[in-house]
Amino acid sequence: MNTGLKSVLWSAAAIVLLLMMTIPVINILASVLIMVPFIVLYTTLPRKLFALYVVITLGLAYALMGPAVLIFGLFFLVPSIVAGHMYQRKAQARTVLTVTTIVLLAQMLLELLLFSAILRVSLVSELGNLFRNSVRELGQQGLMPPVWNDAMTDALIKLMMQSIPLVFIILSFVLAVSAHWISRRVLNRAYGQEISGMPHAKDWMMPKSLVFYYVAALILELFMTGDHNSYISVVLINMIPLLRLVFAIQTVGFFFFVADQKRWHKAVPLLLAVPVFLFPPLSLIGVLDTAFPIRKSFKRT
Repeated sequence: MNTGLKSVLWSAAAIVLLLMMTIPVINILASVLIMVPFIVLYTTLPRKLFALYVVITLGLAYALMGPAVLIFGLFFLVPSIVAGHMYQRKAQARTVLTVTTIVLLAQMLLELLLFSAILRVSLVSELGNLFRNSVRELGQQGLMPPVWNDAMTDALIKLMMQSIPLVFIILSFVLAVSAHWISRRVLNRAYGQEISGMPHAKDWMMPKSLVFYYVAALILELFMTGDHNSYISVVLINMIPLLRLVFAIQTVGFFFFVADQKRWHKAVPLLLAVPVFLFPPLSLIGVLDTAFPIRKSFKRT
């Protein structure tokens, strides 16, 4: 199959995924995959030809479904170009993931500002109202606990609103990892390009400085006053769960390291990873693995 036909097929895949973005539930899968066609096209085509394919792709999607599809297309096009450009420059996988995540996060925050400044629409307030209406409907159907009241609903909504940065960071990272994981395999196998991958799980090691930040955040949380609207409070609400997630990932890496040293079956660390994400205190293993050289006692001699 020649390169021209492949490019046409990737453009068609992009159109299908853009159309899927308008369908509830299915759009979750589409958002995970939508960057892949654009990344492959940018990495494998000359700039002018890539621009032509993008114009045709977005134009057809716009003609079929209207401006909403065009907004989705432009949103995911920017990080796709960034990732494809770094692939062409043979950047390391960690650099690609970091930059792509930052670009996605910046776009999400920018969209909140644009909706508020230009359209006079607060997405945060709309989400709060949607959740409040959902709780009210569940209460009318008798599906909420009897002790649940409006004060609890308001407190939960406030916590959700304060946790938006954490949600955006995790979402941006998941989208970046998914796009990189799929695009790398496509480019390596179908186009013969050498795109670097992330280190094996057994070699994962977070910077030791994260341990200091985590401990400092926990200490600040202990001495924090009752003002949950302060800047420090909002930072801690997002920072502590994010660092716990980071150290949970480090814990999984530690399990893979032990499994490799002890010659366990590959399924063992995968099974051990499940309770790590279900029971957050287990992330302490990742903290200890980062702070101290405990792996030395497990190394084969």
